[in-house]
Amino acid sequence: MKAVILEGNAVNPGDLSWEPVQKICDPVIYEGTTESEKIERIGDAEIVFINKLIMDEEVFSRCPNIRYVGISATGYNVIDLEAARRHGITVTNVPAYSTESVTQHTWALILEIMNRVAMHDQFVKSGGWSDSGSFTRWLQPIVELNGRTLGIYGFGNIGRRVAEVALAFGMEVCVCTKHPDRYTEYASEHLRFVTAEEFWPAADVISLHCPLTPETTHLINAETIAKMKDGAVLINVSRGQVVEEQALADALRSGKIAAAGVDVVSQEPIRKENPLLTAPNMIITSHLAWSGVKARSRLVEIIAENVKGYLEGHPQNVIS
Repeated sequence: MKAVILEGNAVNPGDLSWEPVQKICDPVIYEGTTESEKIERIGDAEIVFINKLIMDEEVFSRCPNIRYVGISATGYNVIDLEAARRHGITVTNVPAYSTESVTQHTWALILEIMNRVAMHDQFVKSGGWSDSGSFTRWLQPIVELNGRTLGIYGFGNIGRRVAEVALAFGMEVCVCTKHPDRYTEYASEHLRFVTAEEFWPAADVISLHCPLTPETTHLINAETIAKMKDGAVLINVSRGQVVEEQALADALRSGKIAAAGVDVVSQEPIRKENPLLTAPNMIITSHLAWSGVKARSRLVEIIAENVKGYLEGHPQNVIS
């Protein structure tokens, strides 16, 4: 079967091996592919691996040989699943490969906001401490997490792991999830499930770990921000479109939200006119939370297992 990997560098910029996949289907590998190039490069391929390229009715109609699309990620909002079903195409994703990496980055953002390590490092290196005449000097005091409440929106693999770390810090945890009945064993004295209306005003720090769906698009907007505690902190490592960025920028300027940290934005790479770039107390990283070497190694292995299962007639991680 002819196979193509259209966005190879997104997963493996050269520090990993494609051997697990190559043993199974020997794909043509492109480092990167633009939207305008994708149909020509797919051609008559039956197996297509993508990361962020859009796969919709037009693609499936113009490339009728496609039988399998392997998403090299967990999120699958780039796929028109109804169109895939109409064309009899199997679609798989890769769940849970980046749980540890994304959890670690979530806490890196939270801890940077609470401790301002980079700010104080620069203060020291610029001579501020040397000139202060004091054995200790802070530009902003450390904010202790112990006893504060972390609100987690979405309780999949990453949300659950983030909650575990929060409890280790001595935080209270409130969770808003579409299916709380699935997670009753996680409820405890310090972790409770709440409704959306209860969620927004309860949390000192809100961390988003939900998929992008019509219901979660612009979940963070002027209305939900108004319901939050004054001085809340917002973290987003899910999808950029979950946040209405102008509303967040306005809330940071007004002080309604004290600080925010995001690893994703609505258009990537970030546009120079994005309002978050000039918002105060805003930390932005370049959609890298998932990208630990171990995480990407797991990703390649699971991609290989997914396509192997499909070819052998017992597909796994199927979303369509």
